Amino acid sequence: MSDSSVRNSPLYRPFTADDIPTAHGLSVAVQWPHRPEDWRDMFNAGTGFVAEDAGVVIGTALCWKFGAQRSTLGLVIVSPEQQGRGIGRKLMELVLEELGERITFLHATEAGKPLYEKLGFAGCGSIDQHQGPITEVAAIAPPEGERLRAMTHDDLAKVVELASRASGFDRSATIPALLESAQGVVLERDGEMLGFSLLRRFGRGHVIGPVVATASADAVRAKALITHWLAQNPGAFVRMDVPAGTGINDWLTSVGLKHVSSVVKMMRNAPANEHSGLPDATYRAFGIINQAMA
Repeated sequence: MSDSSVRNSPLYRPFTADDIPTAHGLSVAVQWPHRPEDWRDMFNAGTGFVAEDAGVVIGTALCWKFGAQRSTLGLVIVSPEQQGRGIGRKLMELVLEELGERITFLHATEAGKPLYEKLGFAGCGSIDQHQGPITEVAAIAPPEGERLRAMTHDDLAKVVELASRASGFDRSATIPALLESAQGVVLERDGEMLGFSLLRRFGRGHVIGPVVATASADAVRAKALITHWLAQNPGAFVRMDVPAGTGINDWLTSVGLKHVSSVVKMMRNAPANEHSGLPDATYRAFGIINQAMA
């Protein structure tokens, strides 16, 4: 085998914490906003693989397991100079082997969708990305008899329950990890939790999510949970990733979070039509954690 053929055959190996600086460089190259801290948080919650050529990381793919039945994958990046060599497909195959028979979800750009379809993924929804610098936004009051208050440690078990039901994923490990750096607020009536939202640093500024609430006229509960953070952070750059069908997209644009892109939600290892609706009849996600961990 010639030296040239060796150089043209990337090494595939597990992602390690030492790969974070180079992985961050890859995300910068494809104009993704992730900070090194965002990479670290997501790697700590999951696992993944890299493609390495001549000692340089040229591709990444990470995945997250939520119990024995569900998983997500994301941060699938190949250096723009190295695309077209089948690197993305090989990384995907390694991640899918790691996840086994779990029902696996991802969010696909139009460029990535053909590859994912070849690997057995089918569309089952979409996500709208909203973001922008916040000016002055007035906090919306919740319905009469309900109140917002700061989340406490005593709320953890209920917040995990709501987050799990609204997303369809086991969030028993994810929510405690998020709360190490996030702020939280809950919405309640007579001691019953009707929703919650988290705010944390991410990318160019802050992200609001997850946001979970029960149904209300004009989604006022969700809006109260969102504007709680917007009103407190004038001038901040804020992002939200919103599942399709919530009915709050035009309103988000009106308060400064412009719609900037949409991606297709895809899944494999189960019929897509069985997972196109809402995971729970009572609690709904108005904002997700991020497009990788959903």
